[in-house]
Amino acid sequence: MQTDLGEFEIKNDNDRTIMHVLYGLHTLAWFSGGVFAVIALIINYIRRADESDLLYIDHHSYMIRTFWWTLAWLVLLSPLWLLLVLPGAIAYGIVWLWYLYRCIRGWMHFNRERPA
Repeated sequence: MQTDLGEFEIKNDNDRTIMHVLYGLHTLAWFSGGVFAVIALIINYIRRADESDLLYIDHHSYMIRTFWWTLAWLVLLSPLWLLLVLPGAIAYGIVWLWYLYRCIRGWMHFNRERPA
């Protein structure tokens, strides 16, 4: 039985660099008012659709889920800003820490070539 090696895509340094840039954009999203995260999200969707490596698919999906869960939490907690500034700020701070944790955790797992 012969295997067609053309079916398997070999990952190169450029693919790894793109993943590092995407994790970096997600991690720094708060400093851009979320613009970096939206840019990274679009690239995540595009790259995931063309991806064949399960590790890369998993990490793209992880970043996409992290973005949407963060957005959902921010929308759900936004009424706290109407009560007083402090409860809203605390809630958003907790969401920010959770988002940062998810980005760093995923990035560390990717560096070790482990699923997110």
